[in-house]
Amino acid sequence: MLELQNISFERNNKKILNNINLRLDENKFYVITGPNGSGKSTLAKIIMGIEKPDTGRIIFNGTDITNITIDERAKLGIGFAFQQPVRFKGITVYDLLKIATKEELTKQQACLILSKVGLCANEYIDREVNGSLSGGELKRIEIATVLACHPKLTIFDEPEAGIDLWSFQNLTQVFKQIQKEYKGINLVISHQERILNIADEIILIEQGNITKRGNKNMMLDTIFTHEVCSKGGVACE
Repeated sequence: MLELQNISFERNNKKILNNINLRLDENKFYVITGPNGSGKSTLAKIIMGIEKPDTGRIIFNGTDITNITIDERAKLGIGFAFQQPVRFKGITVYDLLKIATKEELTKQQACLILSKVGLCANEYIDREVNGSLSGGELKRIEIATVLACHPKLTIFDEPEAGIDLWSFQNLTQVFKQIQKEYKGINLVISHQERILNIADEIILIEQGNITKRGNKNMMLDTIFTHEVCSKGGVACE
Protein backbone atom coordinates (compact mmCIF):
# COMPACT_ATOMS: atom_id res chain seq x y z
CA MET A 1 0.00 0.00 0.00
CA LEU A 2 1.20 3.52 -0.82
CA GLU A 3 -0.14 6.49 1.09
CA LEU A 4 0.59 10.15 0.45
CA GLN A 5 -0.27 12.40 3.38
CA ASN A 6 -0.63 16.18 2.91
CA ILE A 7 1.98 16.37 0.13
CA SER A 8 2.75 19.90 -1.06
CA PHE A 9 5.46 21.09 -3.42
CA GLU A 10 6.45 24.56 -4.60
CA ARG A 11 8.97 25.59 -7.24
CA ASN A 12 10.00 29.19 -8.06
CA ASN A 13 7.23 30.54 -5.82
CA LYS A 14 4.63 28.55 -7.75
CA LYS A 15 2.50 25.94 -5.99
CA ILE A 16 2.78 22.71 -8.01
CA LEU A 17 1.08 20.31 -5.59
CA ASN A 18 -1.35 21.43 -2.92
CA ASN A 19 -1.93 19.18 0.09
CA ILE A 20 -2.26 15.89 -1.83
CA ASN A 21 -3.76 12.95 0.06
CA LEU A 22 -3.85 9.69 -1.84
CA ARG A 23 -3.94 5.98 -1.06
CA LEU A 24 -3.07 3.30 -3.64
CA ASP A 25 -3.74 -0.36 -2.90
CA GLU A 26 -2.02 -3.50 -4.16
CA ASN A 27 -3.06 -5.43 -7.26
CA LYS A 28 -4.49 -2.37 -8.99
CA PHE A 29 -3.60 -0.50 -12.16
CA TYR A 30 -3.93 3.26 -11.61
CA VAL A 31 -3.70 6.08 -14.14
CA ILE A 32 -3.16 9.69 -13.06
CA THR A 33 -4.29 12.20 -15.67
CA GLY A 34 -5.07 15.89 -16.02
CA PRO A 35 -4.19 19.04 -17.97
CA ASN A 36 -0.62 20.04 -18.81
CA GLY A 37 1.13 21.55 -15.81
CA SER A 38 -1.29 20.08 -13.28
CA GLY A 39 1.48 18.37 -11.26
CA LYS A 40 1.17 14.77 -12.48
CA SER A 41 4.83 14.11 -13.27
CA THR A 42 5.98 16.03 -10.21
CA LEU A 43 3.87 13.72 -8.06
CA ALA A 44 5.46 10.66 -9.69
CA LYS A 45 8.97 12.05 -9.06
CA ILE A 46 8.14 12.76 -5.43
CA ILE A 47 7.01 9.15 -4.93
CA MET A 48 10.30 7.92 -6.44
CA GLY A 49 12.41 10.41 -4.47
CA ILE A 50 13.63 12.41 -7.47
CA GLU A 51 11.95 15.45 -5.91
CA LYS A 52 11.39 16.08 -2.20
CA PRO A 53 8.04 17.42 -0.96
CA ASP A 54 7.96 20.66 1.01
CA THR A 55 5.40 19.19 3.41
CA GLY A 56 3.79 15.83 4.08
CA ARG A 57 4.74 12.17 4.37
CA ILE A 58 4.99 9.17 2.05
CA ILE A 59 4.20 5.78 3.58
CA PHE A 60 5.00 2.61 1.62
CA ASN A 61 3.91 -0.72 3.06
CA GLY A 62 4.00 0.72 6.56
CA THR A 63 7.41 2.41 6.20
CA ASP A 64 7.90 6.19 6.11
CA ILE A 65 10.02 6.74 2.98
CA THR A 66 9.71 10.55 2.84
CA ASN A 67 13.39 11.19 3.52
CA ILE A 68 15.12 8.14 2.07
CA THR A 69 17.10 8.08 -1.18
CA ILE A 70 16.10 6.81 -4.63
CA ASP A 71 18.39 3.78 -4.18
CA GLU A 72 16.80 2.95 -0.83
CA ARG A 73 13.34 3.19 -2.37
CA ALA A 74 14.40 0.90 -5.21
CA LYS A 75 15.58 -1.66 -2.64
CA LEU A 76 12.13 -1.52 -1.06
CA GLY A 77 10.62 -2.42 -4.43
CA ILE A 78 9.79 0.87 -6.15
CA GLY A 79 10.56 1.03 -9.88
CA PHE A 80 10.41 4.08 -12.17
CA ALA A 81 10.30 4.44 -15.97
CA PHE A 82 11.12 7.93 -17.29
CA GLN A 83 9.39 9.88 -20.06
CA GLN A 84 12.61 9.74 -22.07
CA PRO A 85 14.55 6.47 -21.55
CA VAL A 86 18.28 6.83 -20.97
CA ARG A 87 20.72 5.62 -23.66
CA PHE A 88 23.87 3.72 -22.69
CA LYS A 89 26.68 3.65 -25.23
CA GLY A 90 28.64 0.39 -25.04
CA ILE A 91 26.05 -1.41 -22.90
CA THR A 92 23.92 -4.12 -24.51
CA VAL A 93 20.32 -4.92 -23.70
CA TYR A 94 21.55 -8.13 -22.03
CA ASP A 95 24.01 -6.12 -19.87
CA LEU A 96 21.25 -3.71 -18.86
CA LEU A 97 18.92 -6.51 -17.77
CA LYS A 98 21.71 -8.09 -15.69
CA ILE A 99 22.42 -4.74 -14.01
CA ALA A 100 18.71 -4.27 -13.29
CA THR A 101 18.22 -7.70 -11.72
CA LYS A 102 21.61 -7.69 -9.93
CA GLU A 103 21.80 -11.39 -10.78
CA GLU A 104 23.77 -13.67 -13.09
CA LEU A 105 20.97 -13.70 -15.61
CA THR A 106 21.19 -16.29 -18.39
CA LYS A 107 20.44 -15.21 -21.94
CA GLN A 108 17.43 -17.50 -21.90
CA GLN A 109 16.06 -15.71 -18.83
CA ALA A 110 16.77 -12.33 -20.43
CA CYS A 111 14.96 -13.40 -23.58
CA LEU A 112 11.90 -14.34 -21.54
CA ILE A 113 11.86 -10.88 -19.95
CA LEU A 114 12.06 -9.20 -23.37
CA SER A 115 9.22 -11.33 -24.68
CA LYS A 116 7.00 -9.87 -21.93
CA VAL A 117 7.25 -6.47 -23.62
CA GLY A 118 6.75 -7.83 -27.12
CA LEU A 119 10.36 -7.77 -28.33
CA CYS A 120 11.96 -10.60 -30.29
CA ALA A 121 14.92 -11.50 -28.10
CA ASN A 122 17.16 -12.69 -30.95
CA GLU A 123 16.98 -9.23 -32.51
CA TYR A 124 17.62 -7.23 -29.34
CA ILE A 125 19.57 -9.19 -26.74
CA ASP A 126 23.03 -8.17 -28.02
CA ARG A 127 22.17 -4.70 -29.31
CA GLU A 128 23.58 -1.61 -27.65
CA VAL A 129 21.12 0.63 -25.81
CA ASN A 130 21.91 3.65 -27.95
CA GLY A 131 20.58 5.89 -30.72
CA SER A 132 20.24 3.00 -33.14
CA LEU A 133 17.06 2.02 -31.29
CA SER A 134 13.79 3.84 -31.89
CA GLY A 135 11.91 5.66 -29.14
CA GLY A 136 9.38 2.84 -28.95
CA GLU A 137 12.10 0.18 -28.72
CA LEU A 138 13.92 2.07 -25.98
CA LYS A 139 10.67 2.53 -24.09
CA ARG A 140 9.88 -1.18 -24.13
CA ILE A 141 13.44 -2.11 -23.13
CA GLU A 142 13.22 0.30 -20.19
CA ILE A 143 9.91 -1.24 -19.12
CA ALA A 144 11.54 -4.69 -19.37
CA THR A 145 14.36 -3.59 -17.05
CA VAL A 146 11.86 -2.21 -14.52
CA LEU A 147 9.75 -5.38 -14.58
CA ALA A 148 12.87 -7.55 -14.28
CA CYS A 149 13.34 -6.22 -10.75
CA HIS A 150 9.88 -7.50 -9.73
CA PRO A 151 8.90 -4.17 -8.14
CA LYS A 152 6.10 -3.88 -5.60
CA LEU A 153 5.27 -0.42 -6.96
CA THR A 154 5.92 0.48 -10.60
CA ILE A 155 5.65 4.07 -11.85
CA PHE A 156 5.51 4.91 -15.57
CA ASP A 157 5.81 8.63 -16.28
CA GLU A 158 4.04 9.51 -19.56
CA PRO A 159 5.17 6.36 -21.41
CA GLU A 160 3.62 7.59 -24.66
CA ALA A 161 6.03 10.55 -24.88
CA GLY A 162 8.26 10.62 -27.96
CA ILE A 163 7.04 7.46 -29.70
CA ASP A 164 5.17 6.93 -32.96
CA LEU A 165 1.63 5.58 -33.30
CA TRP A 166 2.73 2.01 -34.14
CA SER A 167 4.98 1.89 -31.09
CA PHE A 168 2.23 3.38 -28.93
CA GLN A 169 -0.24 0.68 -30.04
CA ASN A 170 2.30 -1.97 -29.06
CA LEU A 171 2.96 -0.20 -25.77
CA THR A 172 -0.75 -0.28 -24.97
CA GLN A 173 -0.68 -4.06 -25.39
CA VAL A 174 2.30 -4.26 -23.02
CA PHE A 175 0.34 -2.38 -20.35
CA LYS A 176 -2.65 -4.68 -20.80
CA GLN A 177 -0.30 -7.60 -20.16
CA ILE A 178 1.21 -5.87 -17.10
CA GLN A 179 -2.26 -5.29 -15.69
CA LYS A 180 -3.10 -8.96 -16.21
CA GLU A 181 0.11 -10.59 -14.95
CA TYR A 182 1.96 -8.31 -12.52
CA LYS A 183 0.83 -7.89 -8.94
CA GLY A 184 1.64 -4.98 -6.68
CA ILE A 185 0.78 -1.37 -7.52
CA ASN A 186 1.06 -0.16 -11.12
CA LEU A 187 0.85 3.61 -11.57
CA VAL A 188 0.89 5.32 -14.97
CA ILE A 189 0.98 9.06 -15.61
CA SER A 190 -0.73 9.53 -18.97
CA HIS A 191 -2.80 11.75 -21.23
CA GLN A 192 -3.88 8.99 -23.58
CA GLU A 193 -7.41 7.63 -23.72
CA ARG A 194 -6.21 4.15 -24.69
CA ILE A 195 -4.15 3.91 -21.52
CA LEU A 196 -6.96 5.41 -19.44
CA ASN A 197 -9.18 2.62 -20.76
CA ILE A 198 -6.88 0.01 -19.18
CA ALA A 199 -7.08 1.50 -15.68
CA ASP A 200 -8.80 -0.06 -12.71
CA GLU A 201 -8.97 3.45 -11.31
CA ILE A 202 -8.36 6.92 -12.76
CA ILE A 203 -7.20 9.87 -10.66
CA LEU A 204 -7.74 13.39 -12.02
CA ILE A 205 -5.33 16.17 -10.98
CA GLU A 206 -5.99 19.82 -11.78
CA GLN A 207 -3.89 22.77 -10.63
CA GLY A 208 -2.06 20.65 -8.09
CA ASN A 209 -5.19 19.16 -6.53
CA ILE A 210 -6.87 15.77 -6.84
CA THR A 211 -10.33 16.80 -8.01
CA LYS A 212 -11.86 13.39 -8.68
CA ARG A 213 -11.06 9.68 -8.72
CA GLY A 214 -13.01 6.54 -9.54
CA ASN A 215 -13.33 3.57 -11.86
CA LYS A 216 -12.81 4.16 -15.57
CA ASN A 217 -16.51 3.82 -16.45
CA MET A 218 -17.35 6.70 -14.16
CA MET A 219 -14.25 8.78 -14.87
CA LEU A 220 -14.02 8.65 -18.66
CA ASP A 221 -17.33 10.42 -19.12
CA THR A 222 -16.24 13.02 -16.59
CA ILE A 223 -12.88 13.60 -18.26
CA PHE A 224 -13.99 13.75 -21.86
CA THR A 225 -17.05 15.90 -21.28
CA HIS A 226 -15.13 18.04 -18.78
CA GLU A 227 -13.12 21.09 -19.75
CA VAL A 228 -9.96 19.03 -19.09
CA CYS A 229 -9.93 18.33 -22.84
CA SER A 230 -10.21 21.99 -23.75
CA LYS A 231 -7.46 22.91 -21.30
CA GLY A 232 -5.05 20.67 -23.18
CA GLY A 233 -3.04 17.70 -22.06
CA VAL A 234 -5.58 14.91 -22.40
CA ALA A 235 -5.78 13.22 -25.79
CA CYS A 236 -9.52 13.20 -26.46
CA GLU A 237 -9.84 10.62 -29.19
